[in-house]
Amino acid sequence: MVGKYESYRELRETEQEGRDYRIRSWPGESGIAVMAPHGGEIEPGTTEIAEAMARNGHAFYSFEGIKPDHNQDLHIASTCFDEPVAGGIAAAATRVITIHGCRESEEAVVVGGLDTELRASVRERLEKAGFSVREDPRLPGRSRMNICNRCGRGRGVQLEVTRGLRRRLFPGLTASERKSPLPLFFRFVEALCDALQEHVPSGDAVSVPGHSA
Repeated sequence: MVGKYESYRELRETEQEGRDYRIRSWPGESGIAVMAPHGGEIEPGTTEIAEAMARNGHAFYSFEGIKPDHNQDLHIASTCFDEPVAGGIAAAATRVITIHGCRESEEAVVVGGLDTELRASVRERLEKAGFSVREDPRLPGRSRMNICNRCGRGRGVQLEVTRGLRRRLFPGLTASERKSPLPLFFRFVEALCDALQEHVPSGDAVSVPGHSA
């Protein structure tokens, strides 16, 4: 997806924060940041996934489209994503995982990024939970300029959750429907949290709010 702006600096000259988009974030204690740079109505469902993952001690960031329509205009490419809060959160983290949404109708997760260790953990945990995971040369996430790779270690993970899978995590992808995640959502988030937990130095247990085993 290509938006009309090549940078946040360009976007903010036309779009108004609080009216057209909003930025939400919080710091974390784990050294991991979970980010949704195309959240809200830009790639519906990605904010909800990232926020649920981050509630377990990770830093959180979401750039959210809130316009009544044409939210795709707010899509800034991950290699050009220069919003200052996002840059600060990524730079302060040892690992970053970004949650995106792609258009494919299949039910799958496309994994990319330079962090081969975390990529392997994500793939293993998701596949163990019954989700399809693949790579796609069109969505490698391996540029050093990609926001997922701008952490302290210089390598992170980019997850592209297909539209087909996102539609199974919620009753639908409207803002109101995304407020009521389905059971599969919690299984999906739990698998991702388990993958992140393998890379948290403290070894503290991770639980998913709203999920019961």
